[in-house]
Amino acid sequence: MATQIRQRDFECSDAEWQARQDLAACYRIFDHLGWGESIYNHISVAVPGENDTFLINPFGLLYDEVTASNLVKIDVEGNNVGHSQYMVNKAGFTQHAYFHKHLGAKANAICHVHTTATMAVCSHKDGLLPTNFYACNFQGRIGYHDFEGVTVRPEEGERLVENLGNNSILMLRNHGPVVMDRTIQGMFVKMWSLQRACEIQVATLSQGAANVISQDVVDVHQRDLSVMASQGGAGVLDFEAWKRRVSKIDDSWKY
Repeated sequence: MATQIRQRDFECSDAEWQARQDLAACYRIFDHLGWGESIYNHISVAVPGENDTFLINPFGLLYDEVTASNLVKIDVEGNNVGHSQYMVNKAGFTQHAYFHKHLGAKANAICHVHTTATMAVCSHKDGLLPTNFYACNFQGRIGYHDFEGVTVRPEEGERLVENLGNNSILMLRNHGPVVMDRTIQGMFVKMWSLQRACEIQVATLSQGAANVISQDVVDVHQRDLSVMASQGGAGVLDFEAWKRRVSKIDDSWKY
């Protein structure tokens, strides 16, 4: 059924259709986990085998309404270059566009969220602290960018990339995180771990002073974690598990 819909409506490559299904599933997973933000925020992914074309959510739809066929195909300026009847929030895509354009494959898949826990940590003067298992994953691997207002001005893009550095997560202070990876699966599992780290930090600090983990222990943790990570296939097993979960609820994302 999905193949017939693809051939009739899109005439796209098998690789693009797979990317559409994975991205639509990702929106449904985010919605299921409570990471949506009304009709706002984005998850975007580069179209495999093409230059400077991306898939993104239709502006005006909730995350649980996103499907493989209604995703919008856009260029790096946010212009619709596909067959979708929907528009995109071009202003909201500004920051994504700069990362996609200047970071290449490192930023094939990007999400920006406004979850309560991640925004709370972005608003804390010390950012993410090494106070729990998940937070230790990210120590020394996160960039921070001071709040400049709504991120809709292209000229801010240069500072965003500069503050990201060699990392793949940028905490927009007083705003929310940008998480990127070479794959949707890698981006998802990184976002899941960051969300858990922030939830636990918020809960921990609500009790008073936290027990901060020393850097030497963080170093050992990250060393050992890198060995264990290969078992998960950079998020592949996690992502497929959550796809099964949302499919049991509603599999319309596939079409």
